[in-house]
Amino acid sequence: MNDRKTVLPFSQACENNKVPILSVIQSLFAKANTILEVGSGTGQHAEYFSEQMPHLTWQCSDQKLNLANLEARLGNHESENLPTPIELDLLKNRWPDLTIDAVFSANAVHIMPWQAVEILFNAAGKALPESGQLVLYGPFNYDGKYTSESNANFDQWLKKQHSESAVRDFEALDQLANQAGLELQGDYPLPANNRILHWLKK
Repeated sequence: MNDRKTVLPFSQACENNKVPILSVIQSLFAKANTILEVGSGTGQHAEYFSEQMPHLTWQCSDQKLNLANLEARLGNHESENLPTPIELDLLKNRWPDLTIDAVFSANAVHIMPWQAVEILFNAAGKALPESGQLVLYGPFNYDGKYTSESNANFDQWLKKQHSESAVRDFEALDQLANQAGLELQGDYPLPANNRILHWLKK
């Protein structure tokens, strides 16, 4: 008999930042029904946010190579507001045919290639209804400058992992948002030199 417990995927960063993120998005998503999370990773955010905001459906997504880890955690849940994760590869332009009120993504735009970031904004702008929301969490540069030494070091580490990864400039992201019909509503400082950017569909 094998009584070993399944080791679930785990991110200490997700564990550290889930409460601060919730403190912001809980009010932003108070009237939302369905959230599409792009790049759900280990599923820790989805697990926690869906429990804390039971009024909404939290739809996870990620690339095919990450789905097994994501399903390992979320497969233990029988919650009606946490459906089966779906495959989403932005570079293949396979945006899901879903009715959504908001798109959320944490610590993903600095990992994905810039082309995928452009697709994310464009697709979100088309898919979101009027007053729909795009919410991003992570480190961002302002006026082409790092906000901290730790973010500068993190950027160098990212580029060593993949040449197309980088801490993104806020101004470049906001320009993409404007082109997609999204208007900045808030820029919230969070611990560890991270922020939440909040756009609304005009």
